[in-house]
Amino acid sequence: MTDAMTDAMTDQKRIVVGVDGSDSARAALRWAMNHARVSGARVEAVIAWRHPTTYDWQPTGVPGDFAGAAKQTLAEEITALEDLEPGVAVVPLVAEGHPVEALLHASKGANLLVLGCRGRGGITSAVLGSVSLHCVLRAQCPVLVHREHPGES
Repeated sequence: MTDAMTDAMTDQKRIVVGVDGSDSARAALRWAMNHARVSGARVEAVIAWRHPTTYDWQPTGVPGDFAGAAKQTLAEEITALEDLEPGVAVVPLVAEGHPVEALLHASKGANLLVLGCRGRGGITSAVLGSVSLHCVLRAQCPVLVHREHPGES
């Protein structure tokens, strides 16, 4: 890769968005794609997987193929929104590890990190922790936590 190509890639606006197959993450991806269309940015959609514990996202499909399930979920989420935001470049990124660490790593140098908000609240958030909160506190770029409102789609 030439220096000019590297510079051009570095100069492009980047919006990183967390995806996990939930309604809130889908709404955040849609927001990010819409914003990218308006701003000329590229979207990097990130899904993280790891060997599950009681509290983690569990893939459907082939048991034990967590990377494959994550890749499939990400592809389905992007495909579902492509018609709504035509012409937006979306780069799928599948990462092994904790979602917070994957999102923080992917968002280094980004213009914006967009996350959905499940709004679990109370004890559940205290026990599980909030990916959004950890990213807000530790990200090296601006973070937007998108909360879908009733009737919004």
